[in-house]
Amino acid sequence: MSIISIQNVVKQYAGHRALDNVSMEIPQGSVFGLLGPNGAGKTSLIRIITQITAPDSGAVLFEGSALHQQHIEQMGYLPEERGLYKKMEVGEQALYLAMLKGMSRADAMKKLKYWFEKFEIQAWWKKKIEELSKGMQQKVQFIVTILHEPKFLILDEPFTGFDPINAELIKNELLALKEKGTTIALSTHRMESVEELCTHIALLNRSKKILEGSVKDIRKQYKSNIFEIHFTGGNKIGFTHALWTGFELLDLKEDADHNIAKVKMVGNHSPNDLLSVLLPNVQIISFREVIPTMNDIFIQEVGENQETIAA
Repeated sequence: MSIISIQNVVKQYAGHRALDNVSMEIPQGSVFGLLGPNGAGKTSLIRIITQITAPDSGAVLFEGSALHQQHIEQMGYLPEERGLYKKMEVGEQALYLAMLKGMSRADAMKKLKYWFEKFEIQAWWKKKIEELSKGMQQKVQFIVTILHEPKFLILDEPFTGFDPINAELIKNELLALKEKGTTIALSTHRMESVEELCTHIALLNRSKKILEGSVKDIRKQYKSNIFEIHFTGGNKIGFTHALWTGFELLDLKEDADHNIAKVKMVGNHSPNDLLSVLLPNVQIISFREVIPTMNDIFIQEVGENQETIAA
């Protein structure tokens, strides 16, 4: 089941089509990566989902119903450009924003106390936003974004400005929210975040969706039957001769105490076939299939899409 269904959405600005007939499904309970280079249309799509703007045509459904104002209360949105009032005190502002989302003062105070203690920022309550570093401000805004326990959470470049320790803290909190049932849409340029967090992705480029699916299925789809083998014994000539048919040696190099080869299987051969021709000749230390990373797939798809448009 999808929490968000985007159906043939078009958004046109003066002289520029930001979204061109875009459709995608964000599964309930997923961490959904919304990917694409700058100008691809990601922010325009987020602004439509959060009802900041409306599509020129097409529709967005929330749990099967057309978007309406009431759905805003069930969403949390952390924009890339942070929006805290610099002259206000941290606690005063956090309480104000929580109550804007429909929380009672007592409930907001209780949950703010919990999160401020969890993030070890109790001492910031009376400080003004302008006195905090960028990373500290982002912690405060992250808390305000999730405080009302939204069903659907949208985060636009949430790790920008965080050091590795605080980035890990936020990542763990996101995973905890997912376990509690929150669906998370994550717009980011950090492919390592996609690998660590996302269960599904959609890739936009030049206003169009060019790829969508589960991370697991997409990585399988793009694998190319290449295996990396660490081995000792034998020699390069013997290793090469062992791959007499059905296999292509792509690379062979020496490391400190062993050799590393990359071999591509062709035809209908299996990993067992590859091992059977190598074992009589060398001692295998490790053997693994090379699965492309999301970064590899991103570069390949965006590059091919650019070339197609140029042609």
